[in-house]
Amino acid sequence: MPFVWSIGTIIGPAIGGVTARPAISMPDIFSPTGLFGKFPFLLPNLICASLLLISIGLGYLFLIETHPGMQPWSTQDDYEHTTAETPLMVTAGATADAGVDLRQDTYGTFNKVDISEEKQWNVNADGSPRAPSINSTTGDTIFTRRVVMLTIALGIFTYHSMTYDHLLPIFLQDKPRRHHYETAPGPFSVPGGLGLSTQAVGVIMSINGVIALVIQAIVFPLCAAWLGVWRVLVLVTVLHPVDYFIVPYLTYLPEDLVYSGIWICLSIRNFTSILAYPLLLILLKEASPSSNVLGKINGLAASAGAACRTMAPPIAGLLYGIGVRRGFTGLAWWGSGIVAIVGAIQIFWVGREKNKKAHVRSVAPCLAPIQPEHSENDVVRIFVTDVDETQRHDGTNETAEV
Repeated sequence: MPFVWSIGTIIGPAIGGVTARPAISMPDIFSPTGLFGKFPFLLPNLICASLLLISIGLGYLFLIETHPGMQPWSTQDDYEHTTAETPLMVTAGATADAGVDLRQDTYGTFNKVDISEEKQWNVNADGSPRAPSINSTTGDTIFTRRVVMLTIALGIFTYHSMTYDHLLPIFLQDKPRRHHYETAPGPFSVPGGLGLSTQAVGVIMSINGVIALVIQAIVFPLCAAWLGVWRVLVLVTVLHPVDYFIVPYLTYLPEDLVYSGIWICLSIRNFTSILAYPLLLILLKEASPSSNVLGKINGLAASAGAACRTMAPPIAGLLYGIGVRRGFTGLAWWGSGIVAIVGAIQIFWVGREKNKKAHVRSVAPCLAPIQPEHSENDVVRIFVTDVDETQRHDGTNETAEV
C-alpha cells in the first residue's frame, strides 16, 4: 500500500497539471471557445472520475466479499467464530502520507519495523510470582501521559504538514508582485508568489512525489537504523520550522535559480515530514500498555489527526488572504512555522521508553550490508528471591537473564 500510494502522488499531480486548462496548453486539440475552454478544469476532473469508476468496477468484479454472513459458502458456525482484527480501510494520515494502522508492522513505509522489549520478572525461589511479576507496563491506564503527549505531537505535526500541502500549490501559482518589495525589501515584505503555470506546478508536485519516494525507501531506514528512532524524531522535529520559514523567500531568487530553490525546499520538507510520521506511529505503539488496547490508541490518534487536518486548510487560507492584503504572503507560512516551533519544544516533554526499542529494516536487499545488525528477540531478566524482602533486606541472591 505505501508503494502504491507513493506512485499515486507522482501520477496524480502530473495528470492534473498536464490536463488543466487544455484550451491554453493544447489549443490544437481543444478549442478555446469550446466546452473545455469555458470550463478549464473539467478535463482533469473527468479523468479522475473515470479512474474512480474503473476502480469501483474492478472492485465489484474481482474483490472477494469478506463478510461471513454474505459469503454464499459460509455457515452459521463460520459467522459465529469469525473476528475482525484489522479494518479493511485504515486510518488516513496527512495528505502526503498513506493510510496507516498501528497494528501493521510497516507504519506506512516500505520497511519492516521490529519492536523489542526488555522485561523484568520477580519470582520466589519456588517459582511462584512476586508482585509485580512482570515489570513492564502495568496498570489499567490506557491513555498514559506518554501516549497523550505523543498524540499531541502527532496532531501538531499533522496540522502544520497539512498547511504545507495546502499552501504550496497556491504560493507557486500566485502572481508575483515584485514592484512592491523592489523599493523596500525586507523579511516582512513578500507580496505574491512565484507565478508559475498550472502545468509547471503539476510537474513540480510529481517530482515532489519522486523525492518523497526516495526518502521513504532509502533515507528513512538508514537514518532510523544508524541513529535510532528517538534521535531521528527529535532531529526532524527540531528542523520542521525551517520548512516553513524559507519557502516565502523563494520570491527573492533570480528566475534562473527559482527551480533550484524549489527542489531544495521540497527536499528539506520531505526529509523532515516523511521521517517524522512513521516515527511518531512507532513510538505510539511502543508507548501502548498492551497490544489489546492498540485499537483505542489508534482511534485517539486518528481523531486528533482528523481534527487537525480539518482546521489546517481554513486557517492557512485565512492567513494567506490576510497576508495578500497586507503585502506579506509569508504570514501563512510563518504561522505554520510557529506551530512547528511549538512542536519542536513539546517533543522534549514526551520522554523515551526505556524498556522498548524499535529497529527499522529496509526491504531493499542493496541496503542490507550497510545496516547494523540487531537481535529481534525480547530480553527477559528474572530476579529470584530466597526470602521475603520484608523480613530480610539483603534481598536478591541470584539473577538470571534469558
